[in-house]
Amino acid sequence: MPFFAECDLSGATFERTLLEGADFRTAFHFSIDPEINRIGKARFSTQNIAGLLHKYNIAIE
Repeated sequence: MPFFAECDLSGATFERTLLEGADFRTAFHFSIDPEINRIGKARFSTQNIAGLLHKYNIAIE
């Protein structure tokens, strides 16, 4: 399972990607659309969860 330890994922494209079980807890600057990527059991931190909601153009405070 991929582990993105302290990875800056600026500009990375995840489209129809198998990310199941991936560990994004310390990754940053990512945008992943859960509707078109398989992210079951992937791990995220509360600090970077906005990367999953970017497409909705909402503010998380």
